[in-house]
Amino acid sequence: MLISPWMTSDPISVQPDTSLSRCQKLLKEHKIRRLPVVDAENRVIGIISDRDVKSASPSQATSLEVHEIQYLLAEVKARDIMTANPICVKLNESVSKVALLMLDKKIGGLPVVDDENHLLGIITDQDIFRVLITIGGAREPGIELTVETSQQPGSLARVFDVIRKNKGRIVSVMTAYLDNGNRHVFIRLRPFETEEAALALKENLEAQTSLLEWTVCQES
Repeated sequence: MLISPWMTSDPISVQPDTSLSRCQKLLKEHKIRRLPVVDAENRVIGIISDRDVKSASPSQATSLEVHEIQYLLAEVKARDIMTANPICVKLNESVSKVALLMLDKKIGGLPVVDDENHLLGIITDQDIFRVLITIGGAREPGIELTVETSQQPGSLARVFDVIRKNKGRIVSVMTAYLDNGNRHVFIRLRPFETEEAALALKENLEAQTSLLEWTVCQES
């Protein structure tokens, strides 16, 4: 799964001489948390976070006069507070790779660029959350269950066979591998027509698999 369908295309950006006050205004107006900094050719040269802007702005407890605050906000430029040469990613990067990069580097957002470093978009932690919610069907009603299986060939097929025989309809499947050689399988199902049908599946899973969790999810 590539990041291109999930990123924000043509994001709001600033240039190195954009004032601190303008950066503040853009973040607030567009309800965003970071601004790529680009040169005259739209190549990424830095990035500014809302934390950078807050750190550079006078606090409410400042002893500065109003005109001094206004002067400061006008004189401090994007180049003065940006992180230069930020980590960027390409359109053909996978969601999983970008998520891992953001987690390892503790970064909340990454500019997306072409081969010449021109700004194409931005991908953020919020976009990654949106991917997880979408592919997992979290906004729809249904049943979430967790089964522990081995990693041997056919072990997962047995779980699916129980679900199929009980007329369960699978929305999504995700797995997590354990240190003991087993895996947790997280399955989301569409709602059953009757509570009795759902309970019949639960009982069969408990009898034939290692069912760990069973949660009925209402529509968000």
